[in-house]
Amino acid sequence: MVREYVYVMTAVSPKDGRLVSLVMPWVDTEVMSIFLCHTAQEFPDDLCVMFFDGAGWHRANALRVPKNMVLIPLLPYSPELNPVEHIWDYLRDAFGNKTFHSLNEVVDLLCANINTLSHQPEMVRSMTCFNWINTLCLMSN
Repeated sequence: MVREYVYVMTAVSPKDGRLVSLVMPWVDTEVMSIFLCHTAQEFPDDLCVMFFDGAGWHRANALRVPKNMVLIPLLPYSPELNPVEHIWDYLRDAFGNKTFHSLNEVVDLLCANINTLSHQPEMVRSMTCFNWINTLCLMSN
């Protein structure tokens, strides 16, 4: 058995259920900077508040953060506070306990499921718009 890897980065807007993703062959500070730029371009008129964990590429000094984006570190060992965690749960369920013949099969299934989610904003919203996020949304209105 051979293990190969692919990395998916996703940002979600819980308020309206929009999401943006990139599937990459590796991840590092440069790739994370590309993802942040891509996300900022997808939400050009919004202030993007992105939660992140302690991964080195999330907090590297060389990370380029767009002007319309704020990065907020999560508390250690608290992934349940990150709205995108429910997207990962959904994707894990889509994969089940399958064996794939190639990494391309994995990427195809991954992209198909992300694409399906991107066309179902109400489903994304229902998975990611936590009560505390609704409170923040009310405070900003």
